[in-house]
Amino acid sequence: MGHSQEKPDPFRVVVVLSGGMDSTTLMAHYAALRSDLIAVTVDYGQRHRREIESAATIARHFDARHLVVDLSGLGRHLGGSALTDSRVDVPDGHYAEDSMRSTVVPNRNAVLANVAVSVGVAERAAIVALGMHAGDHFVYPDCRPAFVSALGELVTVANEGFPTPRVEAPFLTWSKADIATHGTRLGAPLGVSWSCYKGAERHCGTCGTCYERREAFRDAGVADPTDYTDAVTEFAAP
Repeated sequence: MGHSQEKPDPFRVVVVLSGGMDSTTLMAHYAALRSDLIAVTVDYGQRHRREIESAATIARHFDARHLVVDLSGLGRHLGGSALTDSRVDVPDGHYAEDSMRSTVVPNRNAVLANVAVSVGVAERAAIVALGMHAGDHFVYPDCRPAFVSALGELVTVANEGFPTPRVEAPFLTWSKADIATHGTRLGAPLGVSWSCYKGAERHCGTCGTCYERREAFRDAGVADPTDYTDAVTEFAAP
């Protein structure tokens, strides 16, 4: 049977799994729908490599196939981002501050999503799932609705005649607190997820992504299972 005659498996979902709380909740979301889960984690040379270890633990929790794609050489060519360039300090402060622009990795979600789409086409998956949410829209252009819409069109055009997955981002209009609530309700293993961009043994609690995590659990009114080095410092929203 030729590719053009094949149809996607309606139960197979490829999830972009970074190892953070958004993608962990995303795994739980599709697991609750009884999906056949394939987790794709991309090593793009990120400094906070703890998230890759967390992703492996989370994939095992959901009994998902876990593919770690090695693009580690990419990071050395992406100077100027605190996530890939050791010369740039990871900023502390509120996640909506202008200083958080230094944590942008150029075109990162386009790269990660398209790697997952390639896997999705090869595996005849019905869905490629992304975990971006409304709180990301301040800083990251590749987390906004326009990006998801354009990506969906690109996937269709780039894979014409093949069993093509559709792109879903079910949390796109949700707050981070909504994700904390949803993940807790679904029993997602949020305690083993990793957010901190500094990548030490414990979450620092003060970098933008740690602060966003702390604030999300607080605003959701659910228990925060995270061990922070600093769980008390407060930052005003800009």
